[in-house]
Amino acid sequence: MGDSTHTALDARAIRAEFPILSSPRPGADGVHYLDSAATSQKPERVLDAMDAYYRETNANVHRGVYEMAAEATQRFEAGRDAVARLVNHPREGTIFTKNATEAINLVAWAWGVRELREGDEVLVTMMEHHSNTVPWQIVAGITGATVRFCPLTPEGDLDMDALRAMLGDRTRMVAVVHVSNTLGTINPVEEIVSMAHDVGALTMVDATQSVPHMPVDATAIGSDFLAFTGHKMCGPTGIGVLAAQPGRLEDMEPFLGGGEMISDVTTEGSTWNDIPWKFEAGTPPIAEAVGLGEAARFLGEIGPERIRSHEMAIAQQMLDALDDIPGVTVLGPRDIARRGASVSFTLDGVHPHDIGQFLDSRGVCVRAGHHCTKPLMRHLGVQSTARASAYLYTTDEDITALHDALAGCRAWFGAP
Repeated sequence: MGDSTHTALDARAIRAEFPILSSPRPGADGVHYLDSAATSQKPERVLDAMDAYYRETNANVHRGVYEMAAEATQRFEAGRDAVARLVNHPREGTIFTKNATEAINLVAWAWGVRELREGDEVLVTMMEHHSNTVPWQIVAGITGATVRFCPLTPEGDLDMDALRAMLGDRTRMVAVVHVSNTLGTINPVEEIVSMAHDVGALTMVDATQSVPHMPVDATAIGSDFLAFTGHKMCGPTGIGVLAAQPGRLEDMEPFLGGGEMISDVTTEGSTWNDIPWKFEAGTPPIAEAVGLGEAARFLGEIGPERIRSHEMAIAQQMLDALDDIPGVTVLGPRDIARRGASVSFTLDGVHPHDIGQFLDSRGVCVRAGHHCTKPLMRHLGVQSTARASAYLYTTDEDITALHDALAGCRAWFGAP
């Protein structure tokens, strides 16, 4: 794909690698997919890798001594290696889960239930996805801990002064999203992790919206735990990743018990396998790990820096296009250096669900709803928004289609 450092990303060429983006859609002139924050599309090579596993080496991993089982294990663990390289993290601290939600729940249950006590505090932010809020609320209800929400600035940034003031001796965990799926805000996670560690707290970074879209160095960020998911980074559904500090994992008890995660089982008790397998009970998502590994290699070959540069340009085009439509209000930071390419907006006089349905009739796919951020919606004083989210395959034509369809939507509903 060329020099990932100096060559601009060719979105049209990349788009050709995604079969669904060239598939005809009934009643529409092509598809303009602007919902990658919900799930990304999959390139041919990821689909081929998963198909090849099932056709050529379908066997369970780690346990078989025959050749096909060994080949399956090699492909599975190669997927782990590729993912670990993409985010610069030790492979032994790279755990496969069902999704990012399960990765965060793993920490909440394996660490939180055992370590939190009455009077302890978990700090989250007002822009968190429910996945990084609800598990902590559940565990707080069991342990007597308290979940506190850090507020935002009027521009949609995290209020760092408020966070600094909230941190204290009772803070045990700081859970923060790297990039907001609703506002697009990029949070300074390295600074936040450092602040949390200064008061003795652990950190959980939700990197679901950052790993697919920009360089993410888990080692440099330094978070105790970092979660992301496969299906938003050109990989399959059904697999996510917990990138955790190996020492933390060694000290934690397992979340799930059963096969694979044990070293020995007797009538008196059990001992645990080495990490990462200590936290991967039962038959793992083998084909999904193969596919995710191929997706990680795909993104690594293109270059996260090039993806980020492309998305910054697309985000600016999207903001300009939305600004051109009377009655549109964009939520979140306006500076593209401080935001991702996921843009939430409202249109005066038109419900977001109506926006979504009208745009769909023009072949433009956007999300409408609360985006699993209900506390944020209440903070903003809205019930829901429409959201257009771009990725490495988004082209100028997609943004033009968004603009034209939204202008048509405004006219159709007679919006002010």
